[in-house]
Amino acid sequence: MKLDILAFGAHPDDVELGCGATIAKEIKLGKTVGVVDLTRGELGTRGTAEIRDKEAANAAKILGIEVRENLCFADGFFVNDKAHQLEVIKMIRKYKPEMVLCNAVDDRHIDHGKGSKLVSDACFLSGLKRIETAIDGKTQQAWRPKVVYHYIQWKNITPDFVVNVDGFIDIKIEAIKAYSSQFFDPNSKEPETPITSKNFFDSVDYRARDLGRLIGVEHAEGFTAERLLGVNELGNLL
Repeated sequence: MKLDILAFGAHPDDVELGCGATIAKEIKLGKTVGVVDLTRGELGTRGTAEIRDKEAANAAKILGIEVRENLCFADGFFVNDKAHQLEVIKMIRKYKPEMVLCNAVDDRHIDHGKGSKLVSDACFLSGLKRIETAIDGKTQQAWRPKVVYHYIQWKNITPDFVVNVDGFIDIKIEAIKAYSSQFFDPNSKEPETPITSKNFFDSVDYRARDLGRLIGVEHAEGFTAERLLGVNELGNLL
């Protein structure tokens, strides 16, 4: 199956938090989108990996993505080495995306920066035909996405561009709420973490509102790019 966009997250919920509204909008515009989670988030303070699996599946239905896979790397301990790169390459070659979205280049959680670099490196390596990979005994062809963009997570990184997501923020919030074990719940008896506060949950909306304010819309999501951005004409800019 060929996809237009393949989004990677170090943990289930990274993609929803970072670019859920953008994905929902792209799907509405007719794009095919898939998600690959690098880990099952098994080190998370709340819930379990099994719960996270179910939550991720529910979030995928809400967003309307075509496919979601999990590479089952070790949460907190995966590294950017050949073995991990090859597994990511297999996903890139399997789905042949034109565009890849991945974790923030720098963030509070160490897996986010690691995942960002791992996926970025794999996107380049995936285009080298002398690197051989296979799935189910079938040799894969080299494939390199046209662009790699990084969504923004905990830290307020200055974006290289923002996407107008007016009308899609509610879908993003619904998809995030699918991870009910992870986020704000006033009735929960489990330990508090930096992402379980009401302030964190509210920040999803107010960050989108702030980025939207800067470009004259209600809501926007920000991304950083790995190469110089270009437009065909000035009229393409908001």
